[in-house]
Amino acid sequence: MAVKVYGPTYASPKRVLMCLIEKEIDFEVVLLDIFKGDHKDPEFLKLQPFGQLPLVQDGDYTLYESRAIIRYYAEKYKSQGTDLLGKTIEDRGLVEQWLEVEAQHFHPPIYNLVIHVLFAPVLGTPSDPKVIQESEEKLGKVLDIYEDRLSKSKYLAGDFFSLADLSHLPFGHYLMNQMKKGYMVRDRKHVSAWWDDISNRPSWNRVLQLYQYPI
Repeated sequence: MAVKVYGPTYASPKRVLMCLIEKEIDFEVVLLDIFKGDHKDPEFLKLQPFGQLPLVQDGDYTLYESRAIIRYYAEKYKSQGTDLLGKTIEDRGLVEQWLEVEAQHFHPPIYNLVIHVLFAPVLGTPSDPKVIQESEEKLGKVLDIYEDRLSKSKYLAGDFFSLADLSHLPFGHYLMNQMKKGYMVRDRKHVSAWWDDISNRPSWNRVLQLYQYPI
């Protein structure tokens, strides 16, 4: 039975789709329009009480929160497709460390940029220039740390592509494209090379071809 993924056009569900493709797991999608409030529908809230995307249904098993989902499938199908967790427990520790860095340090400022630069005009809500400036400064400091790390290893957790790298793609794509802030990556030699590597993986290109961003 194929894994059912809700909301494939949005950023965080793309994290799940890429993981499933890398792990060679069959999936089907359920389209939702958050601009029309589909994520607040009572039937959806029975599955995801916070009304957020993504959500997966795998037979009778339901799971939400994108990073929890990708950890689950990377572990469940560890011997299938791309090994996204590393070969040793030390590898796994570094994968988890950098996945947490993405969630706790990279994601908050880039999420604020997406909300205030891209979504606010569409939703008719005001953008806050101060939040935009502060978020860009915070993201720049994070990318400086990445630059140092990536001067020593090809990928964040070592010399293998992992969940830690994969997790950056959905919102990094906004940075490089719709928000036109790619200079933040291009001004950092090793971050730029890393981005070109991970964003040109066939799995990511397939996700982009199948499910375009709503903005």
